[in-house]
Amino acid sequence: MSMGASTKQGYEIAEKSRKIVRSLIDSKTKDLTPEERSIVERIVHSTADTEYADITRMSTDFIEKSLKAISEGKEILTDINMVKTGINKYEGNIRCYIGDELTVKLAKKKEITRAAAAIELAALNGFDGVVVIGNAPTALCKTIELANSGLMDVKSVIGVPVGFVGAAESKQALQETSIPHLVTEGPKGGTPVAVAAVNSLINILRSE
Repeated sequence: MSMGASTKQGYEIAEKSRKIVRSLIDSKTKDLTPEERSIVERIVHSTADTEYADITRMSTDFIEKSLKAISEGKEILTDINMVKTGINKYEGNIRCYIGDELTVKLAKKKEITRAAAAIELAALNGFDGVVVIGNAPTALCKTIELANSGLMDVKSVIGVPVGFVGAAESKQALQETSIPHLVTEGPKGGTPVAVAAVNSLINILRSE
């Protein structure tokens, strides 16, 4: 788990951090698979918050379906550009439609948030891949709606929107679906968590 390090000193710091993180959450992750553990460790490292070892949940098929999609170069869709920017070393296409003119028009026409409209636009453009949501509960709710209705080809979802309005509820709704998923229960989440999760998946494949 290099955690973005690219120099000798960077690798040494990353390795030291990894050992510290593992010692802090070892008892909480002992029942996870090596891949699941790697993801949780990276999230904790990225946030400096050990509570994520308690609140991160993955469906039993999340790792398998996500790694398959990423290995096949499927698209990654993010809710905001900050999440998109944080994803690295991925050779496939990473999409974000939040700033698209058509997203603004669609949001006004349907009287929905731009985040939700951006997901609709992705579906209209034939999206097929992994959805990564770190900020907007409405984007997660729209993803669930479109996936369940067969209007969007979603291989898996990293759903970790942050906040006190709708975030916990949207993640609970995702857990109640058959969509392969990773969530953080409650209000916690955000860009660092979303980025850490998807980059960890990419790193697992690169390590293999």
